[in-house]
Amino acid sequence: MPVSVVQFQYILLMDKQFSRNYQALKSHDRRFDGRLFVGVSSTGIYCRPVCPARLPKQENCQFFSNAAAAEHSGFRPCKRCRPELAPGFSCVDMPGSLLSEACRLISCGFLDHSTVEQLSERLGVSSRHLRRLFQDSMGISPNDFALNRRLLQAVQLITDTHLPLSEIALQSGFKSLRSFNHLFQQKYQQSPGSWRKSVKNSDQKTISFKLGYRPPYDWQAMLRFLSNRMIPGVEQIEDGEYRRTARMESASGEPITGWIVVSHLEDSFQLQIQLSGSLASVMSDVLARVRRLFDLDCDPEAINDQLGSLVENPGLRLPGAFDGFEMCVRAVLGQQITVKAAHTLATRLATAFGQAIETPFSELSVTFPSPATVASLRQEQLGELGVVRQRCKAIFAIANAISQKEIELSALSDIPDTLEKLQALPGIGPWTAQYIAMRALSWPDAFPDSDLGIIKAVGSKKRKEILELSQKWSPWRAYAVMHLWHRPADRPPLLSDT
Repeated sequence: MPVSVVQFQYILLMDKQFSRNYQALKSHDRRFDGRLFVGVSSTGIYCRPVCPARLPKQENCQFFSNAAAAEHSGFRPCKRCRPELAPGFSCVDMPGSLLSEACRLISCGFLDHSTVEQLSERLGVSSRHLRRLFQDSMGISPNDFALNRRLLQAVQLITDTHLPLSEIALQSGFKSLRSFNHLFQQKYQQSPGSWRKSVKNSDQKTISFKLGYRPPYDWQAMLRFLSNRMIPGVEQIEDGEYRRTARMESASGEPITGWIVVSHLEDSFQLQIQLSGSLASVMSDVLARVRRLFDLDCDPEAINDQLGSLVENPGLRLPGAFDGFEMCVRAVLGQQITVKAAHTLATRLATAFGQAIETPFSELSVTFPSPATVASLRQEQLGELGVVRQRCKAIFAIANAISQKEIELSALSDIPDTLEKLQALPGIGPWTAQYIAMRALSWPDAFPDSDLGIIKAVGSKKRKEILELSQKWSPWRAYAVMHLWHRPADRPPLLSDT
């Protein structure tokens, strides 16, 4: 088949970078993990640059900027370095905001239930333009990118769980077991069943996974941030582990509860995740939430370069949220009061109206109440907990909007539209909306400019000055907020430094 001009340009670009890429492979450079994959023609396998296998010869290597392109060229994933464990893309990693948003939506499963045409309509461009953009920038189509995500998700579930293949197919975004088997065989030259030669988990009551990240990662700073805001009974931090209860919904809308434990594997640059077996049917969603909560797809080098001298701790991450509604309630309760006071109110709310749950941990005993549960309460029930009337109205408004699906707090949310809807609710101002976007939506450019911690660190109460200063940190202003909040008290204000 003749090579098109676009394909030739793409291959030429990769050839120019060959020496750099081979050196990254040779040195196992983790900065390239998730951004560089090598297909080895002598084996038909593609690997991450951190693969422990013997270094292949240069003439047998072909480099790709993403796993989907490697699979599109006929390579199958390595079982040693496991490309499905590589860090992914953050929503502004790709060159150009349109491609970035498209990749974010596809990575979150948009094309599992929608078409490329519907994705194009969401992005405000033609499907032809979107396909051309993917081909020019990545050498693949949007559907290739989506299929690769589904297959690698399936590989992880096959390898790490006892789930039936039919359940794995469903959780990975395939419409049927038949199509899953066909595409798996077509891409990997073996059936899903033969791939599952051994399973690590011998105890079906507990399911274990590993998720990778790009260093540096200040795990202790992440735990301190979460500890100051955790809700006892729902969350616990002990022995360097983050533990919490989880309230989820099955595909049919049935409630599912369970528990999660996350610990740090510093030597291998991974997090270890343990789930209760009760969460098996929603584990794909659980893992996606854990990724966002601990900001595992972050590229610290690119972010720190943009933030410049503001960075004193290059391992700081942007803590997300496991439960978007829970985070919204915490944000409302934190309006104009201390973090500790908001923490107390959230604990009372969970204890009074959460669902009791049994876990192996004595400190984890309840799930945070659902939006529907909170929406059904009376104002005096919240008032008895010490929540003032204005915040009661805001909490009820958010609970109703989410339970009635007027607002969606997920990775698929349209951020500008969600911000507008949030600020239309009573008691939700710009600070609260931006904080929700920063944590619940994991929006890296969120910036609550009226935050007292930001005002103190910047050294100005003038909104215009603060926003002008923040523009040099875009599109990573939410990370700038984290550094401003962690700025030592003995440092002079930023505007006095200049």
